[in-house]
This record gives sequence, structure tokens and C-alpha cells, in this order.
Amino acid sequence: MTIPLLIRDIAFYLFCAVIAIQVFYYLFFFRRLAFYKPASRQTTLEHPVSVIVCARDEAHNLVKTLPGILVQDYKTTFEVVLVNDNSTDDTRYLLDEFRKSFKNLNHIALTQEAKMISGKKFPLSIGIKSARHEIVLLTDADCVPASEFWIQRMQENYDDQIEIVLGYGAYHKKSGLLNKLIRFETFHTALQYFSYALAGRPYMGVGRNLSYKKDIFLRNKGFSSINQIPSGDDDLFINKVATAANTAICIDHEAHTLSEPKETWNDWMTQKYRHYTTSKYYKGSHKRWLGMYSLTLFLVYPLLAFSIIFFNWWMALAVYGVRLLVQAIVMYKGMKKLNESDLWGWFLFMDIWMFFYYLFTLPAIWKAPRKNWN
Repeated sequence: MTIPLLIRDIAFYLFCAVIAIQVFYYLFFFRRLAFYKPASRQTTLEHPVSVIVCARDEAHNLVKTLPGILVQDYKTTFEVVLVNDNSTDDTRYLLDEFRKSFKNLNHIALTQEAKMISGKKFPLSIGIKSARHEIVLLTDADCVPASEFWIQRMQENYDDQIEIVLGYGAYHKKSGLLNKLIRFETFHTALQYFSYALAGRPYMGVGRNLSYKKDIFLRNKGFSSINQIPSGDDDLFINKVATAANTAICIDHEAHTLSEPKETWNDWMTQKYRHYTTSKYYKGSHKRWLGMYSLTLFLVYPLLAFSIIFFNWWMALAVYGVRLLVQAIVMYKGMKKLNESDLWGWFLFMDIWMFFYYLFTLPAIWKAPRKNWN
């Protein structure tokens, strides 16, 4: 097959431009997480905290995860607000048993569906409004804190200016390729939202591990502006209210939460479709920054293959090698920061796999989101 010289040249120069943009993202954004060192504090305050958990038919998860929340080693007052959203399983009876031993467990039972409000926003709003304390810490019913110091580590990032603390919601490490793919995608997402926050451009958090002050929720009328969207109780709300001045991150290993990963490809893709349907509602600047990164990442390997075959293989590999070196360093340091170091040996394979991942998730851009949250 004969390719015109002009097309070969254009493709190679486009490849160089794509690599340059990718290197820019790694050096300007992602290095911030990779080389992040929390500021040392002379004194730390302990604030009363309300942990909010929403559950619908989650008794099988709560029996395993709720004890890890209730037995947190936290000297200051904390409560656990469990919003039981129309469960038809044994959740109510399970919570009655827990309340016999843990007086700080506040059970809120919802018995009617909220009209015109999709997803988890209504039960979560009820939980936040019912919270006794100003600082609320959110997690899911299938999440367990990585340590007994989860509350302590998350809340100590607050000061007079900070109103939002972004945490890391990891997945349990198991055998199998799917587990590695899920964990790498989770790390890759966290690499972005933590780094953007450190660069003064916070755009999302994850509901598995997220904290903010009750006042910022009430001041912004809760989820009223996004009630019509099934998802987004975490990322869209943070996208709306987070600023460079009011947002902090917490990546301490003791402050992580752990969830059970999906066990089938279809279940995981369904979950990811639901999450990606909200990204179209991000602020314009965030969509442009995220879109440029995703587009150039998607183009790296097709243009590399074209340049190797039709242009000059050693020049193409030399250009690609620049990105690979920068990426290897940032990935190694970033994975170490988030306790995902075992994935580093897979990062090149995972990087190539991201091309196919974007192909699989592309329909989420126009796909209508599901109306239920569980």
C-alpha cells in the first residue's frame, strides 16, 4: 500500500503534537500528585463528624462494612447516619441489631420514593440535612474504611478556608485481569481529579470517599440544580461548588476506603456508562481539559503504529520514548502514593488498553443514564 508523502509527514507531525500534549499533562498536572507532600501542621483540630451512608437492599454488604465505620478510633464525637432507602430486604432488622451496641448509629427509614428526583440524591439530601455535625463524610454501603483512622485522617485536612476534602475510593486487590483493569481505571481517574485539584482546578470527587461541610451543601441548595440527572451526587455537585481555595485532598493510606470490584465485564461497563453520562454536564473549561487529554491518549497508539509502518520506525519510537519515560516515573510515584504499586509493572499494557477502553465507553456520551441508583 502506497501512502502519499504529505500524508505520512502530516501523520508523524500530528503524532509529535499528540505526544507533546500528553507530556504536558504529565508534567503540568499529574506530577503534582506523584510528588505531592502534605503540608505539615503544627496543630490539628478534631471536629465532630457525621458519616452518611445511603443503602437500598444492601443488608448483605452492611453486615460486612458497617462495623468498620462504627468502630473508628476517633476521640471526638462522630455519628453514623444510615439512610435506609425503601429497602425490601433485612436492612431494618440488621440496623436494629447494630443500634443495640452502637448508640451513635442514626437510622433514617424512607418509605416513599421521591417524585421527580432521580438517583441517590434524595436519600443523600435527607441524610445530610439530618446530620448533627457540620462536617459530613460520605461513603457507600459496599465500602469499608482501610483503617480505624479513616475519620481522623479525612477531617484533619479542614481549616477555616477548606470546605471540601477529596478522598480515594480504592478496590480490594484480587487475582485476575479484570481486577487489575478496574483498579487501574480507578487509579487513572484519581490521578486526574487529585492532580487537577492540586493545580487549582478541582472538578470531581467520588462518593465512596468524600467529605464536605454541611453549610456548603445548604448554601448551594443541595442537589436542586442537578436533581433531574440520575447520577452526579458526587462529581457534579463538586464540579459546581469546588474552587482552588476551598478544596483539599487526602491520600493518606489510612484514609482510603475499599470496595468490592465488579466480577464481570458487563457489570463493570454498566457502572462506567452510568458514571460517564454525567461528564457532559461538567463546566466547559473542565470538559475541554479532560477532553483534550482523553483525545490525545486515544490517538497515541494509532498514530504510533502508522508512523512506525509508513514513516520512520526509529524516529517514531524515539518520540514515543519521551512520553514513556515521563509516564513511567509519574505512574510509579503516583501509584505508590495511592497504594497501587503492584500495578506499575502493568502500566504499559494498561496504557495500550485505554485505547480500547475509550472505544467501549464512547457510547456513554450520548447514552441516556439509568434512572435508578442501585
